[in-house]
Amino acid sequence: MAMREIRVIGDPVLRTPCEPVTEIDARVRSLVEDLLETVDHEGRAGLAANQIGVGLRAFSWNVDDDLGYVLNPRIVELSQDEYQDGDEGCLSVPGLWYPTTRSWYARVEGEDLDGKKVVVEGVELMARCLQHEVDHLDGMLYLDRLDRSVRKKAMRALREQLA
Repeated sequence: MAMREIRVIGDPVLRTPCEPVTEIDARVRSLVEDLLETVDHEGRAGLAANQIGVGLRAFSWNVDDDLGYVLNPRIVELSQDEYQDGDEGCLSVPGLWYPTTRSWYARVEGEDLDGKKVVVEGVELMARCLQHEVDHLDGMLYLDRLDRSVRKKAMRALREQLA
């Protein structure tokens, strides 16, 4: 296992949709170990494979003392009538937190390292994490979901931070 470096905004891997995991081999097993090791630190809720430079559909989470991973995740259900508006941040956009609307509940289906179906679901922070990480795997950042005026403010702050 290895603690991996987090890719930050501007790295093209973050904007490239990830490929499905088609074969569970030593490389994928090592990736999962690295995802788990890298997310298992204070202040980290989730980590997508492309955030550590790997373009495969996999992510890990560390929410409420629950540490886990899923391969080939896809969102299969979101609450349609309950939403949450909380500040959201991202390891790949360090230091910036902005109000981001997400569904209160989310359900993701994928598979584990044995190729068995996995269902991960949750509310509030877990739901936010699931939605955020699947977005990463689709080449999106939470900044893309911000209201227009807030996004403009965020991009200005980002430019100042990177200058």
